[in-house]
Amino acid sequence: MVSSCVVGLQWGDEAKGKVVDLLTREHDIVVRYNGGANAGHTVMVGKEVYKLSLIPSGIAWPGLQCVIGNGTVIYPQKLLAEIDELVSRGLKIEGRLLISDRAHVIFPYHIEEERLNESSAGSRKIGTTGRGIGPCYADKVNRLYSIRMHDLLDPAKLRERLALIVPRKNQLIRAFSEDPVVFDAETIAQEYDLYAKRLRPYVGDTFWFLQHAIEKKKNILFEGAQGTLLDVDHGSYPFVTSSNSSTCGIPSGCGVSQRHIDHFIGIV
Repeated sequence: MVSSCVVGLQWGDEAKGKVVDLLTREHDIVVRYNGGANAGHTVMVGKEVYKLSLIPSGIAWPGLQCVIGNGTVIYPQKLLAEIDELVSRGLKIEGRLLISDRAHVIFPYHIEEERLNESSAGSRKIGTTGRGIGPCYADKVNRLYSIRMHDLLDPAKLRERLALIVPRKNQLIRAFSEDPVVFDAETIAQEYDLYAKRLRPYVGDTFWFLQHAIEKKKNILFEGAQGTLLDVDHGSYPFVTSSNSSTCGIPSGCGVSQRHIDHFIGIV
């Protein structure tokens, strides 16, 4: 078993995706352990160019297994758009992509929260991508208002959670906006039921999948998103992302101890 991690040493955009792409042929599994659709990884296979945000870069190589760990946040619309684009170009996704059932889900109210936070901050705004990632991570830590992938797959549980969360989010949005965009729990539930139906085949327990892969001496490549200087704990705070984008994010983001990783490759 020889496992590696590729991580950016600056603020992202170091061309990590190209290096991951070069290393994939030496590995069996590629794991994304942090962030969301705020990442942008470009890989080239032959003359084909693939631009990815959520799906690990290894998906472009036939037969390689790809894992989206519990440390990520999932925007279903964006993820399904990526899947559809790859399938339309002849790539087989089903059976090769596994999404953690513990990953947290981004909803429309997260995006509106982020828009209001940035617009009210003036010159102190962080400069986010506006995709609801920070508010989703905030809800994860808050615990009361979070929804994970396994909740998404249970229509009754999803409605139970949204019935609690949406009125609270509407209350906050009204407090911060002169022209509030408010949300309806059942409307969101019906929309996300459709996403859940399509994503169900890809969702599972990635923690034990990776533990068994280690036991079987599989070669695993860990793909970081953003860069080390954007790490929420170790970066240039407060101008950082909302997750641990350094190698510190690996154990919490997918459940694999760093002692199982042989090579750490920093990109500048």
